Amino acid sequence: MALKTKKIFLAAAILSIQLSFAQFAKIVDKDGYVNLRENPDAKSKITGKIKSDEIVYTFELDKADKNWLNVYYDDKTAGFINSSKVKLIDSYEVILPVTKDENKAIFKSGNIKVDIITEKFNYKDNKKFFSSSSHGGQKIEDKYKGNLIWGTDGTAPKTHYKFITVQIKDKKVQIPTKEIENLFNISNEFTTCYYDRKNDTVYLTMINSDGAGAYVALFKIVKGVYKERVVKKPF
Repeated sequence: MALKTKKIFLAAAILSIQLSFAQFAKIVDKDGYVNLRENPDAKSKITGKIKSDEIVYTFELDKADKNWLNVYYDDKTAGFINSSKVKLIDSYEVILPVTKDENKAIFKSGNIKVDIITEKFNYKDNKKFFSSSSHGGQKIEDKYKGNLIWGTDGTAPKTHYKFITVQIKDKKVQIPTKEIENLFNISNEFTTCYYDRKNDTVYLTMINSDGAGAYVALFKIVKGVYKERVVKKPF
C-alpha cells in the first residue's frame, strides 16, 4: 500500500473511531413529528419540529445518559430530542460485505446486492467543471458542476464514485449520477449497508475523508426506488 494511501486510510480510521458516538438515525414518533428542544430537558423551549421518517445525524451527550441526543438536521435546524423518538440506522439488519477494497465495496445477503464502484478522479480533464469562492480572503475551489464539493479542503480530489447500484429481489436501482458526482476522496472500508426488512428499505452509510475534508453520507432506497441522499460534516 502506497504511503499516501496509508495516510488516507489512517485518517479515515481515526475519524471512524471519533464518530463511534455519532450516527445517522430516523425519526419515529406516533404523532408524526418530534419536538426539537433548545436544551436536553423535556421542559426546555421547543425550537422546531422534525417529521417522522426524516433522517437526522445524532450525537450522544454522555455514555451514561441515554435519554437525550444532540441532533443535526440541516444548516438551520439543530437541538436536542429524546432518544426514544429515534431509530438508529445501525440498529437495522446488517448486510455484510463480500468484498471491500480501495476500488469497490460489494454487499450481499439473500436477494439483496449492493455494488459500490470507485475510481481515481481525473482532475485535469474535469477542472473546467470546478468553481471557486472566497474563504477568509483566499480563493478555494468549493463547487463541482455548481454543487458543493464534499471530501476536499481546497485540494484536488483523488477518487470519486463511478457508480452505486442496489438490487432488491427483481428490482435494480442505480443512484443518480447527480447524487454522487460531487462526493470525493472515498473510503470504502468505512461504508456500511443496513436493511429495514419491515419497510423494505436499504440504507447505505459512509465515512469519506482526505483528513480535513471529512464527511458522512447516507443513501436511502425504499421498495426498489431511490429516495434521498443525506450528507453532513461530522463536527
